[in-house]
Amino acid sequence: MDYTRLLSDSFDYTKEALWGRWTRWLLLLVSTIIFPLIYGYSVRVMSGTKPAPEPEGWIGLFIDGIKLLVITIVYTIPVWILAVVGFAAYFIPVSVTTTQGTGTAPGPETGIFVLLALLVIFVVLAIVIGLLSTFAVVRFSRTGSVGEAFRFGTLLSHIGSVGWLNVFIALLVMGIVITVVQFVLMLIPVLGGLLVFILTPAFIVFSSRYVALIYESAPAPA
Repeated sequence: MDYTRLLSDSFDYTKEALWGRWTRWLLLLVSTIIFPLIYGYSVRVMSGTKPAPEPEGWIGLFIDGIKLLVITIVYTIPVWILAVVGFAAYFIPVSVTTTQGTGTAPGPETGIFVLLALLVIFVVLAIVIGLLSTFAVVRFSRTGSVGEAFRFGTLLSHIGSVGWLNVFIALLVMGIVITVVQFVLMLIPVLGGLLVFILTPAFIVFSSRYVALIYESAPAPA
C-alpha cells in the first residue's frame, strides 16, 4: 500500500474542498457544533464523491450523521464490555481478600494477572474492532444501508483482501499525522486551540477521504 499516495490524495482533496471556499468552510465549522451534520458530511465524502460535495440537504446530512453515530456506538459496545469485565476481574479478588482475610481466597496478584491478560485481549480486540468499524462506516456510506455495516463476513473478507497489516499501518499513519499537526498548532500561544477548532472541518474531510481510499484499495465484495 502506498501510504504517501494516500496522504497526498487526501491532502489535495481537502485543499480543493476548502481552500478559497470560505462559505463552505464556515458551514462545515458550524456543523461541527451540531455534530451529526458534520458526521453526515463525512458520509458523503466517504461515499466516494469527487470533488467534495456541497454541504446541502441538511436533513439528509443530519439523518446520515445519526446513523453513522449509531453504527460507531454499536461497534464500541464489545470494547466497553471487556473493559468492565477487566476492572471487575481485578477488584472482585481484591475485595474477597479484604473481606475474608488471607485464607485460600484469590489475592491481588490473581486480579493483576487476570487484568493484564484481559488488557492484552482488550488491545487486540480494540484494534480489530477499529479496523472493522472503519470499513463498516465506509460500506454504509457507499450503500446507504445500515445493515451493510454489520455484514461481518463481507467486511472481514474485504479487509483481508486489502491486508490487515496494511490497513492497521495506514490508519496509524493517518492518526500520527493528524496528531502531530494538532500538537504543533497547540504549541502556538493563545491561538493554538482556536486554530485546531477552525481546522476541524479540514481534519474531518482529510480523514474521511483517507479511509475511503483505504477501502478502495481492493474491490469491495458484493
